[in-house]
Amino acid sequence: MHQLSSAQKQIIQTSIVALLLIGCIAVLMPFTGTLLFAVVICVTTAPVHNRLLALCGGRSSLAAALMSIILLVLLVAPMALLSGTLADGVETAIRYLKPVLEDGLPSDPPDWLAGLPVVGSDIGDYWRKLVASREEMNTLLRQLLDPTRKLALATVSIFGQGLLQLVLVVFFVFFMFRDAKTYAEALHTGSRKLAGNLGESMLKLANGTVTGVMVGIVGTAAAQSLVAMVGFIIAGVPGVLMLTFATFFFSMVPVIGATLIWVGAAAWLYDGGQTGWAIFMILWGMFGISSVDNFVKPILISRTSSLPLLLIVVGVFGGVLVFGFIGLFLGPTLLALGQVLIREWLALTDTEAPSILS
Repeated sequence: MHQLSSAQKQIIQTSIVALLLIGCIAVLMPFTGTLLFAVVICVTTAPVHNRLLALCGGRSSLAAALMSIILLVLLVAPMALLSGTLADGVETAIRYLKPVLEDGLPSDPPDWLAGLPVVGSDIGDYWRKLVASREEMNTLLRQLLDPTRKLALATVSIFGQGLLQLVLVVFFVFFMFRDAKTYAEALHTGSRKLAGNLGESMLKLANGTVTGVMVGIVGTAAAQSLVAMVGFIIAGVPGVLMLTFATFFFSMVPVIGATLIWVGAAAWLYDGGQTGWAIFMILWGMFGISSVDNFVKPILISRTSSLPLLLIVVGVFGGVLVFGFIGLFLGPTLLALGQVLIREWLALTDTEAPSILS
């Protein structure tokens, strides 16, 4: 019987290993973003888990269960309430705008709109032109309504997907914390085998980078939501807790972020005849809520990790497009980590370079 040569055996073994790796990657591919975000959560909440582990007498399963419950209360529960509220809000807005499409606008613009300096008279003339031409008015309203409705529904969809992803993240976090010691030892061993001392230093840099990004994004969102809550309470806006949670989540989205929430609150106040409080809410949002992002985020990030703000902005938008809701956290974390690794690689001297390959 013909026996396989050592070279043929090596090719077969390599092929089997390659196929096995491809199969594992294919199975894990749908959960890549969720797993990575679970790792980010574990890294940033490790100090809390260590304290719980000490309080639980070293019982890792109990400590992991408590951490999972805390995450469910802080992340999943508010997200579930917010998703339901957004869905109801979209339906309410559509019902509110539908009579406008059917009956048309009032013959004269509101006094506050016509009384705006410089542009008020032009807006009033255009308003009357739209009223006189029903077809033109309906065309304009539909042009505004369709993209607005699609954007609102897309936002609800993102939050719904984010809710499911967060539940799965908490599920993964439980097992990661339960076997944290095993994973940590395997990670350190793997980094040493791949790159020696450089691998361990990269591991420390990765930990600091992940923490820095999360502290910068989440810390700023928390500060904005607290400032917003104070404004909502002063102005007498209902649903303060829900609006605060919404501000927290939307604050992580650059450019627009929390503006959607406090502008909506101001619109509700004006619609209820509380013009003074509506003006207060706008001023509070412009100079209080939105300005927090310009002061708190750079301070938090500079104290934890030197990361450019542009990297965070690109990471958030790109992360949402690739990973969905959890990309708000995962996108900037991955980009920031990549930046740190590239900087460290470029900083290596010629004598250190061969050690990476050894």
